[in-house]
Amino acid sequence: MDFQLTEEQLLYKDTVRKLAQKHLAPGAVARANSDAYPWDVAKLLAENGLLGITMPEADGGQGGTLFDAVLAIEEVALACPRSADVIQAGNFGAIRTFAEYATPEQKKRFLPDLLSGKKAIAVAMTEPEAGSAVTELKSSVTPDGNGFRLNGTKVFTTLSTEAELFLVYVRFGPGTTGIGSILLERGTPGFSLGQKSRFMGGDAWQQLYFENCFIPPENVLLPAGGFKKQIAGFNAERIGNTSRALAVGRHAYNVAREHARNRRQFGQLLCEFQGLQWKFADMAIKLEAAQLLLYRAALNAANQLPSEYETSIAKVACNRAGFEVANEALQVMGALGFTEESIVQYCVRRTRGWMIAGGSIEIMLNRIAGSIFETRSRKKALTAAE
Repeated sequence: MDFQLTEEQLLYKDTVRKLAQKHLAPGAVARANSDAYPWDVAKLLAENGLLGITMPEADGGQGGTLFDAVLAIEEVALACPRSADVIQAGNFGAIRTFAEYATPEQKKRFLPDLLSGKKAIAVAMTEPEAGSAVTELKSSVTPDGNGFRLNGTKVFTTLSTEAELFLVYVRFGPGTTGIGSILLERGTPGFSLGQKSRFMGGDAWQQLYFENCFIPPENVLLPAGGFKKQIAGFNAERIGNTSRALAVGRHAYNVAREHARNRRQFGQLLCEFQGLQWKFADMAIKLEAAQLLLYRAALNAANQLPSEYETSIAKVACNRAGFEVANEALQVMGALGFTEESIVQYCVRRTRGWMIAGGSIEIMLNRIAGSIFETRSRKKALTAAE
């Protein structure tokens, strides 16, 4: 088994690294402290082929692999953690699910603006009474003429303040088989947004309200029965979450390492204290181990949707490693790391959020345990028998 990147992959990483270090690193702290979505970054990344990396060239993408997208998100996050959110929005999550299941007509309508960095798409799943138990969602569509009427509400939608297009999980009928998804455009009559709020990590969000929004048939992404496809597509989103968590933790690690190399206390450099040396050794172990699990999940997926089991393990490992390393990096830097002038405090807040977003640590552990004891397989068999 070869743990080394190929020459082509190394060249790709180097190209992305140089772009990110030149254009993104200088404004990293300012972007971290800004509420605004970095549209200038989206345009830059689009111009350099870093949006739609895994999508077919026929759809306007780059025809690359999921692993290519992971390498890109790592290099961008190591230069500017906030800019890595743009890589996520342009390659994982809602746009990845859309590209996987959209009709040719839907792709023609929406992908050009999404892949050029002009517009963004958000996935609206969570509701006030349906968080991790997303199958309990109540937002629904009912037939009306040749289309549907959408009613309900969504909360905690990332990019809700900026997105022009929303991939909304909805109920067409009862039970899990009644769940599908529709495409809702900003400005649709009956669609409104609540007051702006903020996550601890800095992202702004607004509650989404749907009151008799008319959804034409051409805006149905997946009809009733599409829930399993949507959840399978969500594994790709988790790869993006996982990649950012690990890379942002490594970013904090790099900042703290430079601090320890140059900061003097009690007559010697911090890096000469054995206690701090052990801290960095432990951090390095966590980062390296988690990265191998991430790479396994991404490489084994190739251009397909990644394995639920491998993705769940990678997400838990990288979420934990990213947060724990960022938190230790802040401790190493003391008050300097705790100020808004330092990006390390931002890294701590961001990595903490990803332990909840995209499937909480606890839900991932449930999925892993289900694979270990094959309980999920038995439940599927029982459902099929019914």
